[in-house]
Amino acid sequence: MSIAYSGQVSAAEGHGELVGRGVNWWGMIFFIASEALIFANIIASYLYLEIRNVNWRPPIDYVIPLIGTVMLLGSSIPIRIAGSSIAKGNQRNLKLGLVLTILMGTIFLVGLAIEYAGAITDEHFTPASSVFGSCFYTLTGLHASHVIVGLIILSVLLIRSLRGNFTVKKHWAIQAGEMYWHFVDGVWVFVLTVVYLLPLIR
Repeated sequence: MSIAYSGQVSAAEGHGELVGRGVNWWGMIFFIASEALIFANIIASYLYLEIRNVNWRPPIDYVIPLIGTVMLLGSSIPIRIAGSSIAKGNQRNLKLGLVLTILMGTIFLVGLAIEYAGAITDEHFTPASSVFGSCFYTLTGLHASHVIVGLIILSVLLIRSLRGNFTVKKHWAIQAGEMYWHFVDGVWVFVLTVVYLLPLIR
């Protein structure tokens, strides 16, 4: 009995599917939770300002944020494919998933840069223009910085995957990268709702 049980644990560890989560997994969860608290505080501040200023809307074009949203949220699909593929030993789909995720995340950042440029040059909406400007650029900029960090992580993972560093039994780094990227995507849903959507329905 003990030998069979040991084999089951080993196989599960190889696929990263152990019923009892390991220390690495919980460490990543606590890290993500701490980052989520930072966003929660800034989002709460932004909501307070919106409640106090019911007629305020960000002077931005909504087309670019919409395209960026499609790119960023859609990137959850290839990163999931990458994670599930390496768990099955599929190196090709691992690399393809990472490349597509990096590409879609980069498009999101380019769109945000275009949005910033338009708001600053055309609308003269800067971080120093008002308290709303300060909160807007702080919140969206903080998220953008997390996207940049995520892209750096995924780029390193891609380089390592090209070197053949990941196998069916050794791919925790891919799992951690996927968890972080899903967090970045999830946070954007809240940022999008608070910054772009709520002002439209009031």
